[in-house]
Amino acid sequence: MTDDTATSAKTLNLALFLFPGYHLGAWRLPDAIPEFDLDIDHYVRAAQLAEAAKLDAIFFEDGAAVRRSNDILNGDTYGVANPRSIHFDPTMVLPALAMHTSHLGLAATSTATFNEPYNTARRFSSLDFLSKGRAGWNLVTSFNEDEAQNFGLEAHLAHAARYERAEEFVDVVTGLWDSWEPDAIVRDKETGTYFDPEKMHFLQHEGEHFTVRGPLTLGRSPQVRPVIFQAGSSEPGRALAARTADVVFTLQSDLEEARAFRDDIRARAAAFGRDPETIKVLVGMTPIVGATDEEAAALRDEMMALIPEDLAISNLIPLSGGYDFRRHDLNGPMPELPESNAGKSHRAAIMSVARRDGLSILETARYFAEGSYLKMIGSPATIADTMQQWREADACDGFLAVPTHYPTGVEDFTQRVVPELQRRGIFRTEYTGTQLRDHLGLARY
Repeated sequence: MTDDTATSAKTLNLALFLFPGYHLGAWRLPDAIPEFDLDIDHYVRAAQLAEAAKLDAIFFEDGAAVRRSNDILNGDTYGVANPRSIHFDPTMVLPALAMHTSHLGLAATSTATFNEPYNTARRFSSLDFLSKGRAGWNLVTSFNEDEAQNFGLEAHLAHAARYERAEEFVDVVTGLWDSWEPDAIVRDKETGTYFDPEKMHFLQHEGEHFTVRGPLTLGRSPQVRPVIFQAGSSEPGRALAARTADVVFTLQSDLEEARAFRDDIRARAAAFGRDPETIKVLVGMTPIVGATDEEAAALRDEMMALIPEDLAISNLIPLSGGYDFRRHDLNGPMPELPESNAGKSHRAAIMSVARRDGLSILETARYFAEGSYLKMIGSPATIADTMQQWREADACDGFLAVPTHYPTGVEDFTQRVVPELQRRGIFRTEYTGTQLRDHLGLARY
């Protein structure tokens, strides 16, 4: 696949996932700049690197609570001193990035569990105007119990209830986005008509969870509907994604399982009357890049050695739904994890990785301390080989690249891996549109 003449008819979609402290050890490397967590100048440079590489979008996760593992750690400070805890509200970062980029899509997480649909619709429509059509909303249902306690709840909403709320939430948001016709705002000085009330529509939504009059105060935004991202592997998560999402993220780390996931999402989308080609599945991947495969493997080992054992275990606990791994020999096999009220995707990923690779509890914890996504370790050509293989096998439509640290991890992917993909003809060398829907190959409204 590395021959200079090799090309593929199947091109990739690529987004950059940027989250401080994502790799729980890499921030300690000499060349890492952990202070980027609260420094907008570093975010701007990362976005500009992504745009120079012609990526579809830059994407930000969110969590509205300082992470902890649970009281079972009996005061272990690693349970709360997780570097993933320190970060901006990402919806506040995106307007700044819009002012320093011109094509890159700008997407951020905003939970349907602890927000209201009117505020969410208004916020992302505003961003769509500010960025001239580059906004994306990652619709999630929060799984962290600690977040519930920041919003007046003693315990988290049940998993099914979170998705029921999200189903109605997204219907209200899209209804609000659609509430103005294209030529409703005329600003006609001669007649004194600012907008045509006949082309403005009140939503008048009355449902189980929300009562919303509408419309938005913005008119019709450039994309009309900002791109909706979603991630979820549970039954209600897949149903929500297939019905509402434009882009679906997945934690799949096995090619055949990833292909089955994509086929399932596309079939469900078709059952909802959607064209399966209008929904893109991106596999999360963490690139660890070296000049050679051996150099990349050595870098992985170096970063892994910087993750304290207690931090790795305490990080795995909330991902598993609060399971107390310390009841077991940490060098022993991963036990069967019980169902919980937490998110289902991570539980499934933990069991899949541990069983597939024969990992102990501690080895599994270290794997997820590197990040939850598929690890691609090697030279740019080796990583490109794997990405091309997955795309040609229809295991995905592209990838959500999750660098281990800033700036080197971001630079390695955008300036070393992406050029290799471009040389093979499987990723663009120039933008052909101006809006995020253009980059992703999605229909415009």
